[in-house]
Amino acid sequence: MKKIAIIGGSGLDNPSILKNPKLIEIKTPYGKPSTKIKHGLIADKDLFIIARHGLEHTIPPTQVNNRANIWALKNIGVDCIITTTAVGSLRENIERGDLVILDQFIDFTRKRELSFFDTFESGKMQHTPMADPFDASLRQSLIEECQLLKYNHHTMGTVVTIEGPRFSTRAESQMFRAWGADVINMSIAPECILANEMKIPYVSVAMSTDYDSWREGEIPVSWEEVIKVFNENVGKVTNLLVNVIEKI
Repeated sequence: MKKIAIIGGSGLDNPSILKNPKLIEIKTPYGKPSTKIKHGLIADKDLFIIARHGLEHTIPPTQVNNRANIWALKNIGVDCIITTTAVGSLRENIERGDLVILDQFIDFTRKRELSFFDTFESGKMQHTPMADPFDASLRQSLIEECQLLKYNHHTMGTVVTIEGPRFSTRAESQMFRAWGADVINMSIAPECILANEMKIPYVSVAMSTDYDSWREGEIPVSWEEVIKVFNENVGKVTNLLVNVIEKI
């Protein structure tokens, strides 16, 4: 039986979606995961869900224990990780509510734990390849399902992950655009790096909620706006993931 992990939640912990839901507590060498892991079934698949920022969204981005989250899922033996994230759009053609199937990241964080390899054993250096950090097969599954569901989506996208919790200045937002970033958030790069180190296929569905701070004539991003747009569109993400999970 396939074991699939979700990081982010996106309503998938709803008991009406998960069959036989239960909570699992896992101790890790890196401390506690963000939440107890919710385990249940979707279409004969074992599903394990971690709410990245806690059940009440009380964990700021810098304080998310990504190493504990990824280690716990590795310990469970998951076959892949699918994540969800709200992002700010850095491109005119990525509109509010659009989904972006990420294919690249730029890591602009400064305070995160970004590796499991704090030391090297003699003769066993660990330098993980990261040229294409998001799993191609999982990305294709998400793209095909977006097409079937006729959701507005983008088949590629580079996310720049900033430290947060503050949003960008206008100058920073313009700089990230010049770097080639398409969307911006505070979560994905560190998580993706660690999953790759653990050799767990990883993919992310990003939902555009705002235009960060770069767009002329646009009110700069606020948390209230992010939550409003995300809540209006979360059903799309939930439906997409359930359909993809059923077909994996």
